[in-house]
Amino acid sequence: MADLKTQVLPLVPLTTGVILPHMVVTLALETDEARAGVDAAEGTGGHVLLVPKNDGRYASIGTVAKVEDSGRLPSGIDALVVRGIHRAVIGSGVAGTGTATWVEIEPHSDPETYGEGATALAREYRATVEGILEARGASEIAEYLRGIRNPGHMADTSGYSPDLSFEQKVEVLEALDVEVRLAKVLGWARETLAEAALKTKIRTEVSEGMEKTQREFLLRQQMAAIRKELGEDGDDLVETYRGKIDEAGMPEAVATEARKELDRLERTSEQSPEHSYIRNYLDWMVELPWSKASEDNLDLTQARRILDEDHTGLTEVKERIVEHLAVRKLRAERGIEAPVGRGSGAIITLVGPPGVGKTSLGHSVARALGRKFTRISLGGIHDEAEIRGHRRTYIGALPGRIVRALKDAGTSNPVIMLDEIDKVGRDWRGDPASALLEVLDPAQNHTFRDHYLEVDLDLSDVLFIATANVAETILPPLLDRMELIRLDGYTEDEKVAIARDHLLARQLERNALNAAEVDVTSDAVRAIIRDHTREAGVRNLERELGKVLRKIATATAAGTQGRDGAARVTPKEVRTYLGRPKFFFEAAERTSVPGVATGLAVTGAGGDVLFVEASAMEGETGLTLTGQLGDVMKESAQIALSYVRSHAYELGLSDESMRRRFHVHVPAGAVPKDGPSAGLAITTALVSLLTERPVRYTVGMTGEVTLQGKALPIGGVKQKVLAAHRAGLEEVILPARNEGDLEEVPDEVLGEIAVHLVKDVPEVLKFAFQPADEVAETSAA
Repeated sequence: MADLKTQVLPLVPLTTGVILPHMVVTLALETDEARAGVDAAEGTGGHVLLVPKNDGRYASIGTVAKVEDSGRLPSGIDALVVRGIHRAVIGSGVAGTGTATWVEIEPHSDPETYGEGATALAREYRATVEGILEARGASEIAEYLRGIRNPGHMADTSGYSPDLSFEQKVEVLEALDVEVRLAKVLGWARETLAEAALKTKIRTEVSEGMEKTQREFLLRQQMAAIRKELGEDGDDLVETYRGKIDEAGMPEAVATEARKELDRLERTSEQSPEHSYIRNYLDWMVELPWSKASEDNLDLTQARRILDEDHTGLTEVKERIVEHLAVRKLRAERGIEAPVGRGSGAIITLVGPPGVGKTSLGHSVARALGRKFTRISLGGIHDEAEIRGHRRTYIGALPGRIVRALKDAGTSNPVIMLDEIDKVGRDWRGDPASALLEVLDPAQNHTFRDHYLEVDLDLSDVLFIATANVAETILPPLLDRMELIRLDGYTEDEKVAIARDHLLARQLERNALNAAEVDVTSDAVRAIIRDHTREAGVRNLERELGKVLRKIATATAAGTQGRDGAARVTPKEVRTYLGRPKFFFEAAERTSVPGVATGLAVTGAGGDVLFVEASAMEGETGLTLTGQLGDVMKESAQIALSYVRSHAYELGLSDESMRRRFHVHVPAGAVPKDGPSAGLAITTALVSLLTERPVRYTVGMTGEVTLQGKALPIGGVKQKVLAAHRAGLEEVILPARNEGDLEEVPDEVLGEIAVHLVKDVPEVLKFAFQPADEVAETSAA
C-alpha cells in the first residue's frame, strides 16, 4: 500500500484548519480518530487522507499527504509534520484493520501545463498578495511566492492566509478547476488588500493628525508663555467662564457639574470639536436665570384692573389669577415660606373654541403679575426632544423648548404659555405629550431634567398656562395634571362690548385711522355679529370690522370721504361695505316640513346648530344613515328608531307606517359628527315624520336617549345654549339632570331663551310640536 496509486487510505479529520497540496504543516493529534488514522499510515508508507470536518460533515475533497516527522508538542499533545501532495475525490468507506476509518479515493493532480487565462490570474494573484504583505510589513515572504511558477500551486498558497475562514479554505480545496480556484482566491485577496490599504490610510492620517495636534499644543504653550513675559496676557477663557459660573447663582449641584465641564474645557485643545461643544454647553449654563426672578405684583386691585382692561368677561380666569396672587400675598405678609418643589406650581389650562382670547389672556396674566411672558407653540410637534432637548452626543444638540423659554424670559418665574396643547403630534417619531408630564406636574417639576443640560431645573415657580380647543384629545395622564378653565364663548352683548373696548381701537390703529374719523354704532356691530359672523369668539368679528375700516381708509386716502365729520357706520353701511349677509335664521325654513328637528352640538369651533332630517320610503325595512356620522351617533339613531318602533301604539302610529325603510341624514356631510347628544333630536325627527307634525322652528334640543325613552344628561350645555341664542332660537330642550349646568349660562341669555327640562321623550314631544289645536288653526288658515 506504499504505492501512491493506492485507492484506499486512512482518514485523518481536520477540525481547526485546512491543509492544501504543497503545504508543510505541523498537525496536532487531538482526537482518537486522528491518532488511529496516523497509526494506520504505517501500512501505507506514511500516506494519509486529510479531510476537513465542520459541524459533523466531511468535505467532498481531501488532501493526500505524507507524514514527514512525528513527536510531542510542549503541551504534551502528539503532533506530526505532514506535507500535502495532491487532491483526492472521496468515494465510499471500506473496511480496514484497527480502529482507523479507511476511504476509497480517486487521486486528482493539477495539470502540468496551463492556458493563458490561468497564467494571467496567477500573476495577478501573486501581485495582490505581495501588496497585502507589503502593507503589513512582511515583504520578505513575497520572495517565496516569486519562486512558484505553477498556477495551481500558486492558488494553494492561500491555505497559509490568516484572512481566509475555514469555510473559504474548504472552497479552495474543493475547487478542482485551477482557473475557478484562482478566481476565488483572487477575489478574496482583492478585498483583503482594499481593507489593508484603508487601515493604512487611517493609521497614517491619525498619526499625522496627532503629530499636528501635539505640535500646535506646544506652539500654543510657547505663545502663551511669550505673551505672559511680554505682559500681553489677554482674557483667559477659562477664568472668564469660572467668574460667570460664580455669578450665575446656580444651585450647588449644578455649579459642580458646570465646573467639571470647565475642567474638561481646560484640558481640551481649541482645534478639537469637543472644545466648541463644551463651550456651547457652558454658555447655556451661565445664561439661564438660575437665581433671577421677577417680583410679583401683589396689589390685588391693580391686578384685577389690568385684567379687566385687557379682556371683557372671562370672570373665572380672572378670579383664579387673583386667587393665586392672594395666596402669595398672604405668605409674604405672614412670613410663611413657599413649599419647596412639591405642589408649589400652578398649571392652568384654558379650554375653549378659537377666538375667545385664550392666547392673548396669557399676556394679560403676565402683565397683572408683573412677570415676564414667553410662549411655546406646541401645535404639530412630533419630536419629544423639542420638550426635553437632545443628548449632547448628537451634533448640533440643543436644549428643549422649556429651557429656551426660560432663557428668553431671563427670569426663573415667568408666565409660559403652552399654546395648542391639544394638537401635539404622536407617532413613530416620538410622544411630546408624554414628555410634558414631568413639566406640568407640580409634584415633579421642581427637578425637571433636560437631556442636554443633564442637571435638575426648578420649574415650580413658573406659571404654566396651557390652551386647547378641546380637552378630549389631550393625553389623559397629562389632563389629570391640569386645572381646567373652560371659555365657552361670548354672548352678543359681550361681543358688542369687546368690539367697543378693544377691537375697534386696535383696527383703527392698524388702518391708520383715528376715533374722530369713524363712528361705528352699536347697531352696526350687532348687524356684523348676526349677519356676517356666527362664532363663539370674536376673531371673525375683528376681521369684518377691519374690512369695514379698510373701505373707509381707502375712501379717505382717495379724498372721496367727507372731511367735515366722522364717517358714520350704521347697519345700512354694513350691507354696503360687507355685501349680503352670510348667515340666516334658517330654522323656520328647514323645519317647515315634518321629519326635520333642530339639534345642538359642540365642535372644536364652539357650540353649533345642526339639523336632523328623516324620511321614509317603500322597500325593505331598515335604517340608512348619512352625513359622515361616527359610531356613537349611528348607535343613537338605531336606538331612536327602536324606541319609535316599540312605542308605536303610544305615539299613535300604525303598523303599516313602520313597515318602511327609514333614512336619517345630518347635513353638512363633509364635517365628521359623533356623540350621543343628538339622540333626542333624531327621535323627534322620526316621530315628526311618522305623525306628519312639523317641529316648532323656535325650538332646539340636545340630549342622549335610551331604549326606554329616558333623556340622559350631556356636556357642553353653556356652549350649546349660546349657539342656540346666536342662531335665533327661542327655546331649548335639555335633559332634567343638566339643570345645574344652567348656572354657567349668562343671565341675559337665559332671559331671552326659555329652557325646558325634560325626563323622557313624551315630554320632549310635548315641547317640540305645536299643540293639535294650533296645528288645526294653521291648516284652516
